[in-house]
Amino acid sequence: MAALLMPRRNKGMRTRLGCLSHKSDSCSDFTAILPDKPNRALKRLSTEEATRWADSFDVLLSHKCGVAAFRAFLKTEFSEENLEFWLACEEYKKTRSTAKLVSKAHRIFEEFVDVQAPREVNIDFQTREATRKNMEEPSLTCFDQAQGKVHSLMEKDSYPRFLRSKMYLDLLSQSQRRLS
Repeated sequence: MAALLMPRRNKGMRTRLGCLSHKSDSCSDFTAILPDKPNRALKRLSTEEATRWADSFDVLLSHKCGVAAFRAFLKTEFSEENLEFWLACEEYKKTRSTAKLVSKAHRIFEEFVDVQAPREVNIDFQTREATRKNMEEPSLTCFDQAQGKVHSLMEKDSYPRFLRSKMYLDLLSQSQRRLS
């Protein structure tokens, strides 16, 4: 079993090591580390949209480009698993098939919540145990407590740093220059 987990962990380690050159305070152009054709979306990003991300964390999360920019920032801090978990929970809540619900719940739990999960999120013991208990009968709300803790952590910790980061400030500056 340990041999099966090694490639996944090694891949994660390679990703983390690959990001070492992209420190959040020194990365002026993060388009290289954004997924799937970000340049087109970034070119259409208005200064108003990017500025609205500072209104609230939920505004940022509701904007596709905002999520991509925040993900790129979190990668520089080696904490992208928090956003990935939150997004997986949002997607999970849309599941309508009972059979898929159970399999998706176990996949999310094994990937993000279980102790020593490949992309383990930082939640307290009580939340982890409550979520483990919820796995006995997975429902659409089985991750709500853990997702709430991770959302709160990102909102209070990572989000303010993102708004102060050179990455975000450069993005605002670039969008303003396109208007000139």
